[in-house]
Amino acid sequence: MRAGPRNLITDVAGLRVGNASDRALRSGVTVLTADLPFVAAMHVMGGAPGTRETDLLAPDRMVEAVDALVLSGGSAFGLDACSGVAEGLRAAGRGFAVGPVRVPIVPGAILFDLLNGGAKEWAINPYAGLGRAALAAAGADFPLGTAGAGYGAMTGRWKGGLGSASAVLPSGITVGALVAVNALGSVTAGDGPWFHAAPWEEGAEFGGLGPAPRLPPEDAPLPRKRMGEATTIAVVATDARLTKAQAQRMAVAAHDGMARSIVPSHTPLDGDLVFAAATGAREMAEPVTDGFQIGHAAATCLARAIARAVFLARPQPGDLQPAWASRFG
Repeated sequence: MRAGPRNLITDVAGLRVGNASDRALRSGVTVLTADLPFVAAMHVMGGAPGTRETDLLAPDRMVEAVDALVLSGGSAFGLDACSGVAEGLRAAGRGFAVGPVRVPIVPGAILFDLLNGGAKEWAINPYAGLGRAALAAAGADFPLGTAGAGYGAMTGRWKGGLGSASAVLPSGITVGALVAVNALGSVTAGDGPWFHAAPWEEGAEFGGLGPAPRLPPEDAPLPRKRMGEATTIAVVATDARLTKAQAQRMAVAAHDGMARSIVPSHTPLDGDLVFAAATGAREMAEPVTDGFQIGHAAATCLARAIARAVFLARPQPGDLQPAWASRFG
């Protein structure tokens, strides 16, 4: 495998990503959409998720494709970002046709960033507006680190952020990942600069430091956040033609990447969740081998994207946690 030309989830042709953030709010929204509706699925392994319209992604539900996926800060308030995205898509004539009416299908997930020092005493929920702005900004290139849904994210040790990565399989199939990292656990070994995801790094995409010389003894780590304050939410995507059931298996496999790069992950206090998206532009010539490799690539890309999110986060006045770059960059 090799990274795609952008090393972003938008190396999957047809996908677009947009970010919107508010400096005073210290929060934001990230939207993934596509030129055409796409197959989507979802798998949750954390104990405290927050979601919208995710039941319809199950393989036995009627809706076969969605118009966008939303990652948002703001805890439950951030679910309103999906409303803003849906309004923007409706204005563009997108959506599930029901007679003369079109209803955009916009599942989403949220992370908790309400205690990060931002101004949260709003009179009107700002997340619908942020969602519509993120949709309007969607394109092939987009910023990482302190951006979008990762704008106000934190982790167990370092400032969190938004990350992405991609891989091209020998078959030509492309896989990518997009993630907002707000984890209870840590992405580095102890207080050092070494990322847990180092064995899967492509080039020096998050510093090229290699694995830690030794892992610190953390046999019984203590939670550094309270219940509901943590969550890593992600999307993995491919241009392969997948059914909803196959896409769900890709989401399940991708959780391995979260476990490789965040220690600990999938705790009762996190809402760890992975969406899967498949544009269907490329047929699988060898369904067994291709499906096997897609799952592995999804996990690898997600691990790399998680490290890149923290590596690229930038320090800002009022931060409650240090940025990795301010200590080691």
